[in-house]
Amino acid sequence: MPEDHLNLRDLVPAEQVRARGKALRERVPVTARDRRARGEHRPGVLEFVTAAHAGRLAHLVPLRVARMVSGPFTFYRGTAGLMGADLSEGPVSGLHAQLCGDAHAANFGLYGTSRGEIVIDVNDFDETIAGPWEWDVERLAASLVLAGRESGVGEDDCALAARDAARSYRLAVDALAEQPFMRSWSALPDQSILADAQADDLLAAFQKAAKKARKNNSAKVVRKWGEHIDDHETGVRRHRFVSDPPVLTPVAEQVADEVIAGLERYGRTLPDGRATLLSRFAVSDVAFRVVGTGSVGLHSYVALLHGNDGEVLVLQLKQSIPSALSPCLPAPPVAHEGERIVRGARLVQAESDILLGWTTLYLDGARLPFIVRQFRNLKGGIDPAGLGADLLDDYGRLAGALLARAHARSLDPRLLAGYLDGDERFEDAVAAFAVRYADQTEADHAELKRAVAAGRIAADPL
Repeated sequence: MPEDHLNLRDLVPAEQVRARGKALRERVPVTARDRRARGEHRPGVLEFVTAAHAGRLAHLVPLRVARMVSGPFTFYRGTAGLMGADLSEGPVSGLHAQLCGDAHAANFGLYGTSRGEIVIDVNDFDETIAGPWEWDVERLAASLVLAGRESGVGEDDCALAARDAARSYRLAVDALAEQPFMRSWSALPDQSILADAQADDLLAAFQKAAKKARKNNSAKVVRKWGEHIDDHETGVRRHRFVSDPPVLTPVAEQVADEVIAGLERYGRTLPDGRATLLSRFAVSDVAFRVVGTGSVGLHSYVALLHGNDGEVLVLQLKQSIPSALSPCLPAPPVAHEGERIVRGARLVQAESDILLGWTTLYLDGARLPFIVRQFRNLKGGIDPAGLGADLLDDYGRLAGALLARAHARSLDPRLLAGYLDGDERFEDAVAAFAVRYADQTEADHAELKRAVAAGRIAADPL
């Protein structure tokens, strides 16, 4: 991570930076990645899940549990903190990056840039925090094994996908370490990343997902979940959301007023005068929307705004809570959890949503932090749990390269390349751990299912 005080007087030669990284191998070799999965001091599964529900909307907690028991991969997606507890007891090199914090395979997706280009990158930052780069790599690798098992891929091919992800990460770090600083920082992860990551077999899937993503915008959201209303006072035809419980439900007038007030405050967090752009819109409707797995039970709203000549914009306001990894790391205090997420995303992504910002809502006497972003920003994805053996390893190579590029924005790739030092034992060790951790996740998932069956915790898809 960069120093608080910039030194622009002395250039450290690349070979010296690499040597510093290489010296770390003497204390923690790359083979240390191959270790036991379960930490001695981790919480029990039911204890962890119950603790994660503190402060959530009680009526949605059974829905979250129902989603988590639906399968090991989905369970894994809701337990980043449990894995963090396990990883915190393992060896690390001592090099820190701005982590995604939940770098599982489904958290890489397509979205649109400000110029309408489709890129693929890490796209979830609820758990972002500065920490050991190894944690993201290991979470990605284990997720590939779980995704492969869900889609019926054989064990050897699941392990190969995990190994390929780690190898691609190492090779991408090497390549980034050789590039000019400005080029490695500003390169967009567009379709060309497939060739760079040796994931050409994914081209058809990428193009199909990109075609769908180009149609995935606010207008489509309104066509699917909205209806026309006529404003007789102004003569303007507008839209409003149509209730679709439990996913989309109306809110009380006072909640809608507070959401609008929160959006007005959020404008101050937008860079480069984008508040001026936002000010040209007006909010027409607000609804509550359930999202994801890990976020179920948190406050989450969508706001429908109207602009020029029938233009619509849908913004999402999503409650922000502390990173699930924060108990596992010596993290400094965070003034606003929404700001933490936004600043992490801006640092890690090649290009972020131009309307990404944060705000605070005052609801039921509580002061709650939120992030705000476009609800559908040409978003799409390739489902890793739907890939066969012939594509899962390609997806692993793609995700590994993307993760390396993301880490290189906060961790000098020359330093990390020195530590990895072209050592193929790194990917072997990561793959061995990934298989072991996937086994542990399946055991944890089975434990939660038994708790549900015994009535110790409620699960209801509503």
